[in-house]
Amino acid sequence: MVTDYIHATIAMLIFPGGIFALIMGLLFKGVDRIAVARLQRRIGPPVLQPIFDIIKLSTKEILIPESANAIAFKIAPLLGLCGSLICAALVPIPGVWNGIPGTGDIFILLYLFSLPAISFMLGGSASSSPFGALGFSREMVIMFAYEIPLLATLLAVAVRADWQLSLSSIISYQTTHGPFLFDPVMLPAFVAYLLFIPATLGAGLFDIPEAEEEVIEGPILEYSGPLLALFNMMSAVKLMVVLNLGVALFFPLLLPGGIWLNLPFHLLKCLVLMLTAVSLFRASTGRLRIDQAFTFFLKYPSSLAYASLFGAYLLR
Repeated sequence: MVTDYIHATIAMLIFPGGIFALIMGLLFKGVDRIAVARLQRRIGPPVLQPIFDIIKLSTKEILIPESANAIAFKIAPLLGLCGSLICAALVPIPGVWNGIPGTGDIFILLYLFSLPAISFMLGGSASSSPFGALGFSREMVIMFAYEIPLLATLLAVAVRADWQLSLSSIISYQTTHGPFLFDPVMLPAFVAYLLFIPATLGAGLFDIPEAEEEVIEGPILEYSGPLLALFNMMSAVKLMVVLNLGVALFFPLLLPGGIWLNLPFHLLKCLVLMLTAVSLFRASTGRLRIDQAFTFFLKYPSSLAYASLFGAYLLR
């Protein structure tokens, strides 16, 4: 029991969450910014720019609006970062990490996924800024919209994996029967998950709660210094979580050779997924209105996810 607690603590603070997830998330964000810039025929910033931003913000002063709820204002980014770090420790890395012993249930992960969005809403409402309030309402609507296809996608994967609710068991099933990415029944759910990724990260069409031209960063408008750095760190870890989960759900292919081959292979799969679902999406799309985004998720990703769920249920 004590050993399990030690492993869980290491997982959340060092690897695969903690320091590892944060560094890789910041590096992936740097690659994403370069990829978007090149697709738009720009040079773009250096790949280490997100790390430089964190260091710079950590040296700045924290400014809190006089009318803000100071306690909630300070707690919000910490809540989001802690939620992302726990998610990073729960999601297995095929051939490298099996998840925290006794956990990894997909429904626990579904609940924890909402913490970063809740932290945005808490920070926006606590700031007393009208732009923060607008960002709060938009974040809440978009979260309700993308959680419907996400739940259906997770259920479809669980049913297709012989009613397994543990991510490690789902990976083991695919190791035996083949990745779901190549399963025609699960292909609609994979497309739905591809659309979920930019929505939960606020990229491309779904850059709505923080739209610079409309609500001037919305929930995080009043944040500065180390508190803003915490939000940036949360976003980086969250990026790695959604990429890791996508690989675990649909393409947990292993290489013979242990952790030293499977970890780089896993990061390569995450990189391809990010360039497809985030970078290309950001570079080639504008932004929807909040009502358009909500309707979009109810019509298309939800229909795709439910199609896979229905097909997986018929096959079982």
